Amino acid sequence: MTYTCIDIADALPIIENEAIIVDIRDLVSFENSHITNAISLSNDNVQDFIESTEKSRPIIVCCYHGNSSKGAAEYLASQGFKEVYSLNGGFSQWSAMFPEQCEIGN
Repeated sequence: MTYTCIDIADALPIIENEAIIVDIRDLVSFENSHITNAISLSNDNVQDFIESTEKSRPIIVCCYHGNSSKGAAEYLASQGFKEVYSLNGGFSQWSAMFPEQCEIGN
């Protein structure tokens, strides 16, 4: 299994098609602001996520700038998820392009 790097414009239709957005930034950053409906994913909850999430649902991994998400996307793909993406530009680019699609606070 592999993952695909995806630009924000290409991610939008996948998100509309019930993709799960996982945010791997630190919890304080996530709680300050995150993509609407994103899930905070860390070492503390990744195993529960893997065990409880349908492997056929698309997963979009988001980090700060689109670098760390690649490793996390690769890991999730290796755990059996069929459609995994790493979001190019990460949360910083997303929030600049779509501030209205970000939640402030938890």
